[in-house]
Amino acid sequence: MSDMIRNAAAALALIGALTTGGAIAEGIGPVAFVGVNLIPMDRERVLENVTVLVDDGRVRAIAPAGYIELPPDAAIVEAPGHFLMPGLAEMHAHVPGRRGGDQWQEDVLLLYVANGVTTARGMLGEPGHLELRAKIARHEVLGPRLFTSGPSLNGNSVDGPDEARRLVREQAAAGYDFLKLHPGLTRAEFDAIAATADESGIAFAGHVSTDVGLDRALAASQASIDHLDGYLDALVPESATMPASRGFFGAALIDLVDAREIDAIARATQAAGVWVVPTETLMENIMLPTPPETLAARPGMRYVPPATLARWVETKRKVLADPDYDPAAAKRFIALRKSLIRALNDAGAGILLGSDAPQVFNVPGFAIHYELEAMVAAGLTPYEALRTGTANPAYFFGLTERFGEIAIGRDADLILVENNPLEDVGALRRPLGVMVRGRWLPRSELNTRLEEVAARYAD
Repeated sequence: MSDMIRNAAAALALIGALTTGGAIAEGIGPVAFVGVNLIPMDRERVLENVTVLVDDGRVRAIAPAGYIELPPDAAIVEAPGHFLMPGLAEMHAHVPGRRGGDQWQEDVLLLYVANGVTTARGMLGEPGHLELRAKIARHEVLGPRLFTSGPSLNGNSVDGPDEARRLVREQAAAGYDFLKLHPGLTRAEFDAIAATADESGIAFAGHVSTDVGLDRALAASQASIDHLDGYLDALVPESATMPASRGFFGAALIDLVDAREIDAIARATQAAGVWVVPTETLMENIMLPTPPETLAARPGMRYVPPATLARWVETKRKVLADPDYDPAAAKRFIALRKSLIRALNDAGAGILLGSDAPQVFNVPGFAIHYELEAMVAAGLTPYEALRTGTANPAYFFGLTERFGEIAIGRDADLILVENNPLEDVGALRRPLGVMVRGRWLPRSELNTRLEEVAARYAD
C-alpha cells in the first residue's frame, strides 16, 4: 500500500490538467480502470485495488481506489479483482505488404491487437510500411505501435560490399527503424553493413549468415539475433567435421555440439549487449512430430485465409514425410534450444518475445501466447517471461519512458485480464479488453471484429 500512497499525491496533483487535453481520435478519451489489481512490471509485484486513469493516450494517475476525483466524461471500467498489465510486444512480427491486399494487412494488425499485442517489430519491411507506421501512430489504422525494417539484406539482394553500403545508406535515409539481415551474406558484405550502419545511425538485426558466424555477429553488436540463428553452429568444436547441410537452424548439428559451452556462449551474448528473439514456437511447430491436423485445429486458425492454412499443413506434412526426419532427434533439438534459452536468461542476456507470425501455424497475436508458454517451459518464471514482451522491448528500443511498464506519463498500452498472469501466463489468452495508446477496446468489440475476420475466411 505504501507505493500506492506515495503515488496518490502525484496523481491528485495531475487531476487539474486532465480536462485540458482533447481526445486524439474517435473513441479515445478519459478512461478509468476502477478497483483493478495493477501489475506495473517494474518489478514482480501487484498493487491491489487501485484506480488507473488514462487520458490523451497516456496514463495520468495511479492511486488507491477512492483517491482520484474522476473527470465527469471519463468512461468507467469497473474491474474489481481483475488484473491490468502493460500490452505485449511481438518482436518478430510480419506485417503483410500491399501485394497481399489491404484487407489482410488490416486483419493481421487486428489479430495482434485482439490478443494484447500493442507493439510490433516488423521483420520484413517495404516502403508502404513507412506510411502504415505513421497511420497507426495517428490512430488512422488500428494496430500495434510499429517498428519496421527495410527490405531484406541477403545473399540475393546484396552483391558485394559496395552494394551493401549503398543499400544501408538508402534504408537509413528512407527512415526505416532498422535493417533486416537474412542468410547468404559474405563476411565482407556483413562487415560493410555493420560499419555503414554504425556511420548511418541505424541498427541491424535478424539472421547470422554462415560465413559470418556468431562470434562476429556478437563482436559487431548486432542489435538482435533472431531464431537463435548461429548458436548451435557455435557450439560445434572446431575439430568436428561439419556436415554439408546444417539443417533447419542447426538441427543437423545436435550430435556434434558440446553442450558444456552453452553457459560460455550465454555469457558472451550478455557481455556483447546483443538481444535474442528465440521464436521457439515456430521451431516446435515445424520440427516436433505433432500431426498437422492437430496444429490446424488450434484456436485462431479460423482467422487466416484457407489457402494460407493449407500451405502450413502441406509444409508440415513434407517435414514429417522426409526420409531423414527423426522424431527423437527433433525433440533433442528443441530440448537443446530450451537449454540455450534458460542459460541466456540465467546469464542476464536480453531476451525478447517473438513468434514469427504469420508463419507455419503461428497466427498473429494468438501465437504470442504459445511463445510465452514456451519461455516458461524453457525455465523462465512467469514474471521473467512477461518481461520479454513488456519491459525488455522498451529497453531494447531505448523508449522506457514511453511503454513497457505502467507508470504516470507512459503510453496507455494495457491489457485487462481476469486472472493473475504472474501465476499463469495463460491468463492473457483471452483479454477482457485491450487499450492501444489510450483507445479502449472491450471484449465485446474485440469479439465483433474477430467474427468479421472469421467470416471473411470461412470455407
